[in-house]
Amino acid sequence: MPQIFRDEKTGNCRYHLRYRDFSNTRGVLAEEKLTFQTSDDGLISKPNIVFGCGQDNSGFTQYSGVLGLGPGTFSIVTRNFGSKFSYCFGSVTDPTYPHNNLILGNGAKIEGDPTPLQIFQDRYYLDLQAISLGEKLLDIEPGIFQRYRSQGGTVIDTGCSQTILAREAYETLSEEIDFLLGEVLRRVKGWEQYTNPCYEGNLKLDLYGFPIVTFHFAGGAELALDVESLFVSSESGDRFCLAMTMNAFDDMSVIGAMAQQNYNVGYDLRTMKVYFQRTDCEILDS
Repeated sequence: MPQIFRDEKTGNCRYHLRYRDFSNTRGVLAEEKLTFQTSDDGLISKPNIVFGCGQDNSGFTQYSGVLGLGPGTFSIVTRNFGSKFSYCFGSVTDPTYPHNNLILGNGAKIEGDPTPLQIFQDRYYLDLQAISLGEKLLDIEPGIFQRYRSQGGTVIDTGCSQTILAREAYETLSEEIDFLLGEVLRRVKGWEQYTNPCYEGNLKLDLYGFPIVTFHFAGGAELALDVESLFVSSESGDRFCLAMTMNAFDDMSVIGAMAQQNYNVGYDLRTMKVYFQRTDCEILDS
């Protein structure tokens, strides 16, 4: 939820918002009519859409704006499109990939395996119960993923590209990955926000056959991460890093956008469920 305050000098309504990945935006709140394309190639206009005009931004290196899909007061979803939306990310890191899509309203694709959804403090919480690497269920205390009052829990949030895991979960998973890779690939330094663990090698060639990491949710829904959802490659293609980071401040875990690649993710805020369906986003975009 953004901090909102009046600028006494100009009379403008200003905001400040900090995301879980430490990106920041400050600026002026504005209101405008926005026009959207409909599923039958028509157009629909929505008046009085509130948005922020960022004047002081940091951490936004690969995109020029953020569309808020949360359940909060200023959410474009709940204010303008009812209780449903869905999206499919074929690639988060490739700016030329043309088939990422977002559907707002009744046309949203609510398909696949459901898991219960909770809303607390303008965040979407899921009941993550376990993580496995290949056939091995990792030795992580299930309670580490649960919310206790206002602390901890597991949030699903496309505003973070990386997945953030509570300390115990991150250390267990990263150690298992390093056990598989550390003896065959050289550890190297990362870059920007990708710091550890990183390896020298080509993501697709050197990780061919690498086991799938699976997030197991309540109700039997699963999110399976292949190497392109689990790791991020350098621009030169000669090194790659785990696309996850450890939450060193509290026990909250965040399922980021990269982990959701190659899934249609559907939200039904009326029945309070999230649906995961593994798919090719190009098919949905055709």
